[in-house]
Amino acid sequence: MADFGAAVSFEWGKIRTLRSSIWNLAMFLLISVFLAVASAYFLDSTYDKMDAADRAAFDPIGTGFGGLRLGLIALVIFGVLIVSSEYSSGTIRSSLAAVPRRGVFYGSKLLAGGLVALAASTVVVLASFAATQVMLGEHKASLGDPGALRAIVGAIIYTTLLCVFAMGLAAVLRSSALTIGILFPLFFMVSTILTSIPKVGKVAQFLPDVAGAQILYREPQGSTVLNAWTGLAVLIAWTLAAVVGGYLAVRRRDA
Repeated sequence: MADFGAAVSFEWGKIRTLRSSIWNLAMFLLISVFLAVASAYFLDSTYDKMDAADRAAFDPIGTGFGGLRLGLIALVIFGVLIVSSEYSSGTIRSSLAAVPRRGVFYGSKLLAGGLVALAASTVVVLASFAATQVMLGEHKASLGDPGALRAIVGAIIYTTLLCVFAMGLAAVLRSSALTIGILFPLFFMVSTILTSIPKVGKVAQFLPDVAGAQILYREPQGSTVLNAWTGLAVLIAWTLAAVVGGYLAVRRRDA
């Protein structure tokens, strides 16, 4: 256990010295909050012009997380780089020399990166929700509203899990460019397009980002068989698969 604690400290030190870490986490905050505030401002200014159907569908809780999906780009890149940068730079050899037990090495990297993602997600989600409700004025939601606390906690879990998923995939692929090249279009373009295509959309709803995002809203989004909790369960399954795949890659392949 002492060895694992030392390994986590070792990984934490590497995260702090990786210059891209601070920039990506800062961009995660700025993009998410800015887009949430902009969306809330627009909705508040146009609320009186909405018809009855739009007003009934208006979700002040989900609006607070409107920027998370785009802000996640920076958090996903953060997760990818803290894993794959060691392979591209060649420092993986010295890391494995310092922590020769590969399970300990991989687990400590996931824990250190996951905890940073959890802390960043907590700050970003709370800031996004609070800023959005201020901008919504009389149309705002409060923590006591049905589904509000669930959505806040779920949003924190959602963003953290997607970062860990990215870390697991990066351990499998060992390439920053390849991993980001897969995740960027999948999370931020392909999944959105696929869910809007008849028949294909029924399968696309089980993609990790789409399924997990159900937890962000008061009601299920689109034509889906998933709800907030089953969608989160699908995301957890994807994350576990990526983590296990990463472990097998680290364990069996040479540095």
